[in-house]
Amino acid sequence: MTLDRAVMMFAGFMVLLSVVLTAFVSPLFVWFTVFIGLNLIQSSVTGFCPAAAVFKKLGFQTGCAFT
Repeated sequence: MTLDRAVMMFAGFMVLLSVVLTAFVSPLFVWFTVFIGLNLIQSSVTGFCPAAAVFKKLGFQTGCAFT
């Protein structure tokens, strides 16, 4: 699995987790969803993704989006 796919899978998992937490635990978890969305926007503008940095240190092979 490449770094790009790992980051996309992680982001998708986090969005789904935040939706489940919002629906079943507390409506305040919607702020977790907002944080994830802001992080995705920030990484698309700046090119820096904290999750990509972590996955890269874990040894994932770089793809074309993250170097």
